[in-house]
Amino acid sequence: MSGRATPPVTRTPAGWRLRGIANLHSHAFQRAMAGLAERQTNPEDSFWTWRETMYRMAARFDPESLHAVAAQLYAEMLEAGYTSVCEFHYLHHAPDGTPYADPAAMSRALIAAARDTGIRLTLLPVLYMTGGFDGRALGGRQKRFGFGVEGYLRLFDELSRGIDATVNLGCAFHSLRAVPEAAMREVLAALPRDARIHLHIAEQIGEVQDCVALRGARPVEWLLENFPADARWTLVHATHLTDGEVAGIARSGATVALCPTTEANLGDGLFPLRAFLDANGAWGIGSDSHISVSPVEELRWLEYGQRLATRHRNIAVRAGSPSVGETLLRGAYASAANASGFDAADDIVVLDADAPQLAGARDEDVADRWIFGGNRPLVKEVSVAGSLVVRDGRHREREAIAARFRTAMRALLA
Repeated sequence: MSGRATPPVTRTPAGWRLRGIANLHSHAFQRAMAGLAERQTNPEDSFWTWRETMYRMAARFDPESLHAVAAQLYAEMLEAGYTSVCEFHYLHHAPDGTPYADPAAMSRALIAAARDTGIRLTLLPVLYMTGGFDGRALGGRQKRFGFGVEGYLRLFDELSRGIDATVNLGCAFHSLRAVPEAAMREVLAALPRDARIHLHIAEQIGEVQDCVALRGARPVEWLLENFPADARWTLVHATHLTDGEVAGIARSGATVALCPTTEANLGDGLFPLRAFLDANGAWGIGSDSHISVSPVEELRWLEYGQRLATRHRNIAVRAGSPSVGETLLRGAYASAANASGFDAADDIVVLDADAPQLAGARDEDVADRWIFGGNRPLVKEVSVAGSLVVRDGRHREREAIAARFRTAMRALLA
């Protein structure tokens, strides 16, 4: 053990104990469509055809159904070991784009779901203004996402009155293609200086090509040249990078939110993880479209994607941390506060020490055995901000939340 960092999972009388994991990227409503976009609609199926299914599902939601689906999702997250979630929220208005009587109704549904389940929530209302880099107007199915700068800042101000120890508020720009430069600057100037800023970027090759054609630079390259990205910023996906962009993100201090199960499901591509680790870049994980709600699976496939690309093993390691599982957990922990705004060191996950999968486990191997030892749930207890929300692997309100979810799903899929 000499020269090695303290293991991130330690044995206690209650079981194997670790810090809660931050989920850095979530679209809660998409949990309702998990498994419903897996039929071929086009021989060239991609993110862009998947988006058509997503638009159809998004059009069915109202505040009540959003609350039911989000509560189910957040309870599942807690049972899996996530204790905080950054909710990248763009379902603002009614399906035809008409604002609700309370313009914050959909946001309040997410806040209520977080309070009902006990998860920490960083709510990231999304500014979404244009349909492409060329400034085209939003399409009909995008209208419920849209805000102008003035309306967006009013929403932000209204929501800022509800923050507390477990609900935080940040800003999300949907993407460079959806928010003009001038609007980004106006919003940033009006935000609190410590506000967290999240942004989808460089997820798709098509997005990179359009940005080069219309702005003369790649998305990450353009952002770093034109905005003071720093540790308050989280760049979501950042899949398609040059070596210079990898180094630039690492120097900036921004976090990259990686969502391996969603990126695989959509056929996005693979993030250059080894190069980013070598540059001392900050990264975390998110479950994004929630085709999986498991930090174990996100971390495992973050590593497995690199193994498939390089045809080597044990890629995500660092000096003093030869264990892949430990290195991955440390990376996820290191970025959590910057990305979410929460110092959540008191959020605790306890793994079942009596689980057969952990029989004979030691401090130095339990992280690897948890992440790479299969899919049987091993989380026994979860506490958030001192409150026990999961006991014996079950959320304290599992049955009631699931009943509301079933009712909502029947209506959404009718």
